Amino acid sequence: MGGARRVANDPLRKQRILDATLNVIAQHGVHGTTHRRIAGEAGVPLGSLTYHFDSLGDIIEQAFARMAESMSERYHAALTAAPDQAAACAAVTDLICGEEYATPRELTLLHEMYAYANHNGTVAETLRQWLRRSRASLARHFSERACRAVDALIEGWPMHQAWEGEPLDRDLVRETVTAVAERLR
Repeated sequence: MGGARRVANDPLRKQRILDATLNVIAQHGVHGTTHRRIAGEAGVPLGSLTYHFDSLGDIIEQAFARMAESMSERYHAALTAAPDQAAACAAVTDLICGEEYATPRELTLLHEMYAYANHNGTVAETLRQWLRRSRASLARHFSERACRAVDALIEGWPMHQAWEGEPLDRDLVRETVTAVAERLR
């Protein structure tokens, strides 16, 4: 006779663990992420991690997938709100120059995710899906070729800013995005 299945009394625990994982990665990098650090950051017993996840790799994969989904939703919302290509160029400029797309913490996490994807097929697939979602959002206003180019600008320019430590030239960004959109029709 089987006993009753134990029901978790904290239905948001798994999400808290994933959020804590991103905090730990942002602070210590993927290489410094441990079960103990995640449990401590999440304020949960260490055993909760193995209850909800198969391995440390599984936790990291799901955390990066959660982050990619959240960032994709903001990206999609910004482009969906644009009524035409000119407004889409302005929205892209805002994504590149502001924290609407990626806060400094998220940029750190993006660097970690890209590096981790080189050695983890699941995270590499998360990135490929993210690229497809990004281009689908851009496709409302831009040609296929322009989508690829603009998406690369959105990914790359904030990274350059993070490494250079200087604000972006908003006019240059807007002019570049507009030129790409107009040239690659």
